[in-house]
Amino acid sequence: MEEIRRPSWDQYFMRMAYLAASRSNCTRRKVGAVIVRDNNVLATGYNGPPAHTVNCNVIGCIRDEMHVMSGERQELCRGLHAEQNAIIQAAVNGSGIKGSKIYVTTHPCSACSKMIMNAQVTEIIFAEGYPDDLAKLMLLESSIEIRRFTLPDIEVKSMIGEFYLHKTGED
Repeated sequence: MEEIRRPSWDQYFMRMAYLAASRSNCTRRKVGAVIVRDNNVLATGYNGPPAHTVNCNVIGCIRDEMHVMSGERQELCRGLHAEQNAIIQAAVNGSGIKGSKIYVTTHPCSACSKMIMNAQVTEIIFAEGYPDDLAKLMLLESSIEIRRFTLPDIEVKSMIGEFYLHKTGED
């Protein structure tokens, strides 16, 4: 009998983060997040505008119109970040996330990093880099463990599509 090869926990949860990202309607970057404790999912999130508002792929991207570079002026966006939506989902559903891990397809920005720190998440596992030096500095000052874990591009492409594979090369 052939042994069935199961994915590692990192593969499993990062795949879930990419699956969450596939729900995003952002025209610039699709990001997903999964908050986990004791290998149980507490909440998920993806980037996009608040519930019951017009999606960016319908109304257009303010950041594109204003030529705002990635990693700058995050307040100039209709959307919330995946990490923010996951933290909000946990709060709305009464799931405490203290002591949890967050799997995210893109390294958190400085705003999300601050929220993750104050939510007492203990580990961030991310796949792609993001150009936010302040986020990296602040996380270095925290006790949060941070590590990179990537899935093969072919696997990501099958979950999200060609659009997502815009690799920026930023760490």
